[in-house]
Amino acid sequence: MVRLLADPVRWLLMRELAASDRRVRELAAAAGQPQNLVSYHLRQLRAGGLVTARRSSFDGRDTYYSLDLDGCARELAGAASALHPGLAPVLAAAPGQAAVPGTARRRVLFVCTGNSGRSPMAEGLLRDRAGARAEPASAGIRPRPLHPDAVAVMRDSYRIDIAGHRPAHVESAARERFDYVISLCDKAREACPEFPGRPRLIHWSLPDPAAGEGGPAGYPAFERTAAELDTRIGFLLPVLEQAAPTAG
Repeated sequence: MVRLLADPVRWLLMRELAASDRRVRELAAAAGQPQNLVSYHLRQLRAGGLVTARRSSFDGRDTYYSLDLDGCARELAGAASALHPGLAPVLAAAPGQAAVPGTARRRVLFVCTGNSGRSPMAEGLLRDRAGARAEPASAGIRPRPLHPDAVAVMRDSYRIDIAGHRPAHVESAARERFDYVISLCDKAREACPEFPGRPRLIHWSLPDPAAGEGGPAGYPAFERTAAELDTRIGFLLPVLEQAAPTAG
């Protein structure tokens, strides 16, 4: 891992992906490097277990790259342990478990296509994990009724009740101010309206569990989605603690 991150281009790519899932052309623009060189470095990072890739659900010819934060934590802990065994437990600690002192309440909007699965699950998870530290909401670009498997997975695996959620249209949410707007599917990212107050825009490219993207549909697909959301939200919490609020 140390050898991988020693390259300045790879380090820049990692920093970009730590903020949001990106496409190759976006990473090339951020790095100021040719796309073929960026693709080469992404292959190296994928081979090292630090970056993952998913075909875009908006344009199947495109690919979104994501930083595997759990994989990074494991590799960092291994590198730290090789240097000194006392360092590994510090780096291996689970993210977002202890609150960082602070009083600011961050407003976070999750957006997906139907506001029927991914975004209400994310809203429920952040409300449960963050407590008074965040005020989550969710919306969809084409709202549909709440999916029963989303309700069941959240109840069975996380003891979180989202049965009372009512899908909302993103245009209604766009009249409010948020500190963060997080799109959870590639179609939603392309269709999101402008939000007042210049919130920080983040993209998490997650497959649609209702459509069976990335594996069999049904309850297991919602389990996989909820697990990925739980991991990402765990790593989001320290970011919410450190950032200055923009909504107002």
